Amino acid sequence: MKTMRAFIIGIFTVCCGSTATKAQDVYLSIPENNIFNRSEFTSLPTRVMNTNRTNWDYNFFGFAPTAPTFNSTSGPTFTHSSSSSSLPSSVLLWQLESMGGQLPSTGYFGYLPGFQSFSTSAVKWFEPSVSTLGGGFNRGNINFTFKIPAAQFAANIFRAGNYSMDISQNYNDFTPRNFKTILVIPSSIRWLTTSLTKYIEISSLNNYRTTGTQVFSLENTEIAHTIDFNFWAKASANVQFTSSKGVPGTRNIASIKLGSNGSALTTKALSANFQNFSPANLSVVAGNRNSFTPELYVSADDFKNNFFEAGTYTFELNFNAISTDNSINSLQNTAVQLKVLPRSEITIPSSGRNVNFNFNTAAQYTNGQSQMIPNQIILSNNESFELYVKSDENYFKKGGLQTDINSNILQIGIDGSSVNAPLSKTPQKILFNGTPALDRELNVRYTIPSAGAQSLVGKENTTYSINVYYSFTAI
Repeated sequence: MKTMRAFIIGIFTVCCGSTATKAQDVYLSIPENNIFNRSEFTSLPTRVMNTNRTNWDYNFFGFAPTAPTFNSTSGPTFTHSSSSSSLPSSVLLWQLESMGGQLPSTGYFGYLPGFQSFSTSAVKWFEPSVSTLGGGFNRGNINFTFKIPAAQFAANIFRAGNYSMDISQNYNDFTPRNFKTILVIPSSIRWLTTSLTKYIEISSLNNYRTTGTQVFSLENTEIAHTIDFNFWAKASANVQFTSSKGVPGTRNIASIKLGSNGSALTTKALSANFQNFSPANLSVVAGNRNSFTPELYVSADDFKNNFFEAGTYTFELNFNAISTDNSINSLQNTAVQLKVLPRSEITIPSSGRNVNFNFNTAAQYTNGQSQMIPNQIILSNNESFELYVKSDENYFKKGGLQTDINSNILQIGIDGSSVNAPLSKTPQKILFNGTPALDRELNVRYTIPSAGAQSLVGKENTTYSINVYYSFTAI
């Protein structure tokens, strides 16, 4: 008798344990590639329920089959587990894939509905045959295929975490009767743009004459993310410079600021340490992509003082998109190269284009003459240089015809220099070791010394002319 009591108690214990079995929720892990690339997600066949029976329920004396249905008992949206974010039920589509390894029979007006979404109303997931002769189904797993169309990724916010919806189904012998469908969104940040280099070319001296800030776009930046993040950046310790002649040097990186076209970034001077350039967190938005255009800024004075010399200026930018909880980050490096092409200009204002010597007195022939033309030459050169002068002929002309008055009676020099070069068709150096300069004004000295002036005695009383040319040679 004691043995029988133990057996009965054992049976009771097993039965109680079976009634406590927890419903199996449906978890769908959505790959970040589908979210970020906005490409359709289609699951593998996924077990939703299980059954040990093989036939449908029929009502009204066996003539009307009961269609199996789903309905949402938690509302029309998938709700996020830890935020107020939600997704509409239309995000997720589903369709029966198999029952016990194959689709149920669709004979005698049975059919398989296409892909549908959950609703707070009952939605049929299969239409059984109208007759008991139409066939049933296999016992075993009831599998569904789930799909998220590409357009849903572009239209909605998919925030990292779990989105769930409570689902109920109407067949007592299908288990579980109630379950959650859960969309699992990974935590991720990814750069979609890969601008690993940025080349900037300066080919005009006018860039240095403007009073406005120089702005250089780093082109559009697009970052895909399922979590909020901040935009951090740093740069090389210095700007590395190599002149057009191969001479190395450095420039202060702090003379360059980073900001953006728009309000996405705060404008700050670059440094060798990471700084947060986000005025506020960059939140997850519909489509899961944040797009903005970083820009570099250099003030007019810094640009003229630090980036005028011809050559190549290089530095590296290090960008880092860091989640607000510092758990995830995504790095992107961009090598910036600013190429300043060799450029030079010589300008002679119209007021200084004619230099006239008049010989009217004996003293002028005896002692010669000299004139200083203030600011006659305005020169710009972004390389070290030498300045030369020459004439187009070796003799002065009269009325377009060559005379016997040699060009070398005229000597030319620069104020502040002791050099007086006799004018010749051969270029003569009048400025040595000139350093890069923008719009430098030069006073030019013209001299006809006494010997040259005396050689003019007896010449016809008329006008003699010669053209003078100035030129650079880079050193």
